[in-house]
Amino acid sequence: MTQITPKTPRHQHPDGAHPTVCPENAPCRLCRIEVDHLSVEMGKQVLLKDVSLHIHCGELTALIGTNGAGKTTLLRALLGQIEYTGTVRHLSSDGRPAAEVRTGYVPQQLEFDRSSPVTVMDFMAASLTPRPVFLGVSRRMRERVMAALTRTHCETLASRPLGALSGGELQRVLLALALTPQPDLLILDEPVSGVDQNGLESFYQTVDELRRKNHMAILLVSHDLDVVARYADRVVLMQGTVVRQGSPEAVFASPEFEQVFYTKGGRL
Repeated sequence: MTQITPKTPRHQHPDGAHPTVCPENAPCRLCRIEVDHLSVEMGKQVLLKDVSLHIHCGELTALIGTNGAGKTTLLRALLGQIEYTGTVRHLSSDGRPAAEVRTGYVPQQLEFDRSSPVTVMDFMAASLTPRPVFLGVSRRMRERVMAALTRTHCETLASRPLGALSGGELQRVLLALALTPQPDLLILDEPVSGVDQNGLESFYQTVDELRRKNHMAILLVSHDLDVVARYADRVVLMQGTVVRQGSPEAVFASPEFEQVFYTKGGRL
């Protein structure tokens, strides 16, 4: 079997245990998300069946699997975009339901007119306020946008036209937007597809930094198994349901991983 070994240390809890409370220097309202027996059907087609998993704050959980495995369907269910059966619970550190859970979302790509003169500042301001940007961007909003862009190390892009950005630069801007306001859960849906290697590494280093500093829960869908090995704390292997979950090392060494990606010639 092909072994994929993490190249950098990851955040880990002693003996594989998960924290029951958030660190004092990183308070959070959401401690974990419990998904129990979640299923999705459309017409007579079963898209997901009996999915159960936990997503913890302070961790990056990666969903992997071949095309059609149900990863995006699960994201849509968690985002409330499609109906499902089963239970999704958002819990605080004391085990009670977490109130007002905020979710940030970074899509695979953003569809827009690249010939448009809209700048990053205009785009961010228009996304954060109902005030039309043609009336001008207030000083307070400019400060808010700059603070958001600084979090993802792309403040120098503020005056650039959105259509002039590289793939990696655009995804950093979308990440900055997803983090404003600060989410409890950050969902990344193949966020660097088509981005060059330098942009990819820079993006995930920023995500890892945000996870450590803010103790947020991060759910990533990725086809890049090397990235998953380097940055994920937990991996969920899907094939219409959850067939294996655990640490990257345990999942990548499992017979289920071998069967999905090699024995059946699974395609990413």
